[in-house]
Amino acid sequence: MTPSTTNDDYVLGTGDEEIRRLGIQHSVWRRYALDAWRRAGFDRGQHIIDVGCGPGYATVDLAALVGATGRVTAIDRSAHFLEALAARQRAERLSNVTAVKLDLADDPLPSIVADGAWSRWVFAFVSQPRKLLQRLHGALRVGAPVVFHEYFEYGTWRLAPRSTTFEEFVQRVMSTWRADGGEPNVALDLLGWLPADGFRIVEVRPIVEVISPLDPMWEWPASFVTSGVRRLVALKSLTAERGNDVIRDFAEAGKRPAVRMITPAVLEIIAVRE
Repeated sequence: MTPSTTNDDYVLGTGDEEIRRLGIQHSVWRRYALDAWRRAGFDRGQHIIDVGCGPGYATVDLAALVGATGRVTAIDRSAHFLEALAARQRAERLSNVTAVKLDLADDPLPSIVADGAWSRWVFAFVSQPRKLLQRLHGALRVGAPVVFHEYFEYGTWRLAPRSTTFEEFVQRVMSTWRADGGEPNVALDLLGWLPADGFRIVEVRPIVEVISPLDPMWEWPASFVTSGVRRLVALKSLTAERGNDVIRDFAEAGKRPAVRMITPAVLEIIAVRE
């Protein structure tokens, strides 16, 4: 999920370019998701909610996991993303996915009692994340596991040797994120909200990597830089000249195998609905 605007679209768009970027993102993070789902107890025959499903990359994996006797309810506000999911459903002949179009910031969740839920980089972008958590509690059975992947320190995203240009870019991303009503480090809040709102935290794991341009994971944050710069320039948070400096410096860093990138720090939280 990407930052939302006041209409039915997202700040980074829902076009083919963004769908491709989200595909890169999922391919990098797929192994973390599958491992977390296994440890949380997601299994065949269950009904799982994909909260903020986007174009449905994780949805398809969840559908395969729960099998023909299970079900996935995939929720997103973007009609175009849900059309992309529908195309994948047809291509893979999936009959166990129900797509629901609604705004997670405000709309009631479907009247269901699910066996589990999954959410990746959704609570960081909605304007009222705690209210979303409370609504999610009502859509789950007692004992249902929930898996979250959310940032707890987005500012760890850096290059070594250090690039002040790139660090300025990351800080401006965070400031505009907050100006849009989101909170990049929302995982820190989730750790307090969960026990207060009827969940028991089972496991918390940090995920932060130090990678070189030769690492396949490099493509994940790299795929965001150009669109992120474009967004900041459009908001006048960054001049076009400075934006070009960010893109150039990052591209040059990607040509040097000795460079290292520290990825934005993510918390994997597994909790159970009480």
